[in-house]
Amino acid sequence: MSQNPYRPSSLAQVGCEAAGDRWTLVFVRELRHSPEKVWAALTEPGQLAAWAPYTADRSLAEAGSATMTMIDDEHPQDMEVEVVRAEPPTLLEHTFGTDLLRWELAATDTGTRLTLRHTVQDRDWIPKVAAGWHLCFDVAEKLLEGRPIPPIRGASAGGFGWSELNDQYAHKLGIPNTGLPGDLKGQNEGP
Repeated sequence: MSQNPYRPSSLAQVGCEAAGDRWTLVFVRELRHSPEKVWAALTEPGQLAAWAPYTADRSLAEAGSATMTMIDDEHPQDMEVEVVRAEPPTLLEHTFGTDLLRWELAATDTGTRLTLRHTVQDRDWIPKVAAGWHLCFDVAEKLLEGRPIPPIRGASAGGFGWSELNDQYAHKLGIPNTGLPGDLKGQNEGP
C-alpha cells in the first residue's frame, strides 16, 4: 500500500433494529459485481481469507457445521459456526459465536446490493461492528476489482481508520461511542 495508501470509502447506508433482547446492524453496500461473484467472495475459503476477519475450513455455500478461524494479528481463534441457510447466490445465514449474520444479495443494474444483517447482544457494539465491516468491505471491493490490498482486521484496523469510522457510525446511528472494545484497549492502534 505504499504508492496508493488506503483511505476508507464513504459511510455506508446503515440502520439499527431491535430484535427481542438483541440488536441488529443493517449494513447496505452497493458493489459493482454480479451476485455470483459476490457470493463466491462470501463463501469460498480462499477469498474469505483475503478480505474477511476470518477464514473457513470449508465452503459456506451449503448448510451445516463449519469452523471459522478468527484472525486477529498473531492470535487466531477457532469458532464453531452453523450455516443455517445457503441459497446461492442470494442468501447466506450463519452463526458467528453468539451473533447471527444474514447476507442478502440482490442484483441491480450496476451489480449487487449486499445487505448484511449482523445481530449482536449489546447495542453499543453496533457502531463497532459497522466500522469493522466497512473496512472489510473496502478490502473485498478491491479484491473483486482484481486490485487486492492486504486484509484489514483485528487490532491493526485502528491504523486504517477504524476509530474514526466507529465515531462516524455511532453518530449516524445515534448510539453513544464507547470506544475500543475492552479486549483491545491499550493495544497499539497502528498498522
